[in-house]
Amino acid sequence: MTIKDLKPALVFSIFDEINQVPRPSKKEEKIRKYLLDFAAKNGIEVKTDAIGNVAMFKPATPGKENAPTVVLQSHMDMVCESNDKNFDFENNPIRTIVEGEWLRADGTTLGADNGIGMAASLAVMVDKDLVHGPVEALFTVDEETGLTGANNLGDGMIAGNILLNLDSEDDAEIFVGCAGGVDTTCTFTYKRSFAPTDFHYFKFDVSGGLGGHSGGDIHLGRANANKLVVRFLYALSQNHEVSLCEIDGGNLRNAIPRAAHAVFGVDVKNKEQVVTEFNKYVAEIENEYAGLETTLKLDLQTTERPEYAVDSDTTTRLIESLYCAPHGVISMSRDIEGLVETSTNLASVKMKGENQILVTTSQRSSVESRKWDIAHQVEALFKLAGAEVTHGDGYPGWAPNMNSTIMHIASDAYEELYGIKPAVMAIHAGLECGLFLQKYPHLDMVSFGPTLKDVHSPSERMHIPAVERFWGQLTRILEKVADLKN
Repeated sequence: MTIKDLKPALVFSIFDEINQVPRPSKKEEKIRKYLLDFAAKNGIEVKTDAIGNVAMFKPATPGKENAPTVVLQSHMDMVCESNDKNFDFENNPIRTIVEGEWLRADGTTLGADNGIGMAASLAVMVDKDLVHGPVEALFTVDEETGLTGANNLGDGMIAGNILLNLDSEDDAEIFVGCAGGVDTTCTFTYKRSFAPTDFHYFKFDVSGGLGGHSGGDIHLGRANANKLVVRFLYALSQNHEVSLCEIDGGNLRNAIPRAAHAVFGVDVKNKEQVVTEFNKYVAEIENEYAGLETTLKLDLQTTERPEYAVDSDTTTRLIESLYCAPHGVISMSRDIEGLVETSTNLASVKMKGENQILVTTSQRSSVESRKWDIAHQVEALFKLAGAEVTHGDGYPGWAPNMNSTIMHIASDAYEELYGIKPAVMAIHAGLECGLFLQKYPHLDMVSFGPTLKDVHSPSERMHIPAVERFWGQLTRILEKVADLKN
């Protein structure tokens, strides 16, 4: 069985088309052209704004012209993570595989986040059998790395007063709130020196971690590869002089790092002791993550002496601050049981140019003051370590409205179709809804979607039966809204 055999056929066929089009964040030119061509091919009214967002417009079913206008919203870009370091996300299509009830990609992220939302929106635009009022479909750019499209939405791009965000990841759940977030970047400037000639050099690799979404999966206790690397380096530095030559881990601010590595040297007479300490460390980590990180791999190999190393002072300050840096859940919500309130993700460590190391972290909270509190804690730590620290603009949270009309309609639609009352909840991940609400405070919004697992990692997969329920719920919502009067 292939994706072409799956139901609902219209949604999956469009999703398959989308996955043939490269769409990394900040490089959405090809997927934007696909959307514009799709609109032209199907005679759909379409417009774009200066930042690159695309909006499409479909008139109401005859007799439903006075119903409220519904905006279907999804984002164009996808997180690009692969088990194959040579996979070219800017040119290669995503290859999909059907495994029982699940659809996954062949060694890469699937792009269901948020390709399935795009596919459902486009299916609504072309399905002539649906009953609905006026419908607008909004496709935003760069959600994953900066919420750039939502933050710079052009005037007049949407006119509706109901917005359905199609970017959630759990069947039978309706989201009415989300966390706000801010990125904190910390730059170390170091002096480059020649690597000592009387040292023995190792490459320490962490690979195969589960990784995942730094909002939706942060509470699961998965390993952070950056933390595993610096934990070992810190332990070594207590007994040995460590010459750090290279460090690299993680990629995206909103993904838990699943791989990292460091190249370092120790006095040649201590190399056997380092191997012994490493084996002990591996045993500790395997014990700590037993039953959770089943594919996690820690590997230490002798490597050739690099030409350059980081100066010893910066090495100490970098290792100690990364070791101390918080990662994971900071606090749980007192208002919504089981909801993470505040968290931070030690997202990436990258060497830049000849003398800089950039540390990227991401903080989230449903309480604005606590979002900034944990961001400032991270700032204080790295400033003490001598780094230059800056914060991004951030994005606001979305406060739940338990009196929302569309929330009740969405809940009733699912229960009528499937006999289950969906959970109404908030999500710790960031959604674009808070930014839309700033520009259009009248909007009544919910977010929902099919079940996705391990998004932002090559293990990302989508539950096929949930897609059919998602499509059924979406079309029933449109029918029910069509019976309302503006």
